[in-house]
Formats: sequence, structure tokens, C-alpha cells
Amino acid sequence: MQLQNPDWHKRLVRSLHMLAAIWLFALAFLILADVLARGLFNSPIQGTAELVSNSIVAIAFLQLSHSIRMRGMLRAEFLDAYLPAWLMRAFSMMGYILGIGLFLALAYASWDPMIQAIEINEYQGDGALRVPTYPVRIIIVLTSLLSAVGYVYLFLEGLRGESEILTPEGSDAQGRV
Repeated sequence: MQLQNPDWHKRLVRSLHMLAAIWLFALAFLILADVLARGLFNSPIQGTAELVSNSIVAIAFLQLSHSIRMRGMLRAEFLDAYLPAWLMRAFSMMGYILGIGLFLALAYASWDPMIQAIEINEYQGDGALRVPTYPVRIIIVLTSLLSAVGYVYLFLEGLRGESEILTPEGSDAQGRV
């Protein structure tokens, strides 16, 4: 039985990463439009602050699982040259266990606030634009669970002794994705 990172997980992680990038790009245009509207017409775009504050949290969480899959989290590469490979592997395995625990705890702690935000239809902001908070709370819970799953796969790969070097394109030194 081979327990490797399945294709659905890789595709989902990459899709969320691309969604976050598109969202960030759109947010940059919103901020630019708000700055121009303030400067040229002395009339800011209503709700920009609320949209930006909620979007930043959502974008960060949407990119978490991709960073984990690329082994970009909990890594101190400068130690690679000074510590033996077995010790770096042990540190990686401990980091994977800590990552699993952290993201499961985050999902657990965020569950009740998410449910409450959905039930009461929680919004942020007053006036012209009220931004619902429950989508961001849902993103936090789901991506925390997805991140924990990513760490489980990294831990299992570490137990099998698979390569821990990934290229930016997402394949390891042997060309596997």
C-alpha cells in the first residue's frame, strides 16, 4: 500500500494557490482605485478597508497548503550546511508533527466561531458596504484541515525516506510531482 500525496490534494492545493494569486491581484487594483479616488476626487471607495482586512487573512490561508506542499514552512535551510542529514531529517519529522498538531488545533479552535458567524450572519463594517465574515472563517477552518493533511503526507514521505528537495515547479529531484 503506497501512501503518497494523491493527485486530488495536489490539484486542490495548486488551485487554491492560483485563486489566492488572482484574489491578491484584484485586491491590488481595488487599493489602487481607492487611492486614485481619494487623491483625484476626494471620495474613497466605500468598504475598501473591510474588504482588504478580510481578504488578507483569506489569501494567506489559501496559500498555506501550497507552501507546506513545497516544504517552505518550518524550514531553516541555512542549517543544511552545518548539520548532518539524519539530524535535519529528524528536525523535519518533528516539524511535520508540530504542523499537524498546530493546524488541527487551529481548525478546532476556529470551528465554533465559524458556526456562530454563519448562524448570526456576522458582518464587518458599517454604512455603504458590510462584508460577511463567515466566508473567511470557513476558509480558515478548511485550509487548516487541508494544511494538516499536507503535513501528514510529508510525514509519511519522510518515514519512507523520500527526497525532501522540491524545485519551484513542484517536482522533486527525481522529477516526481
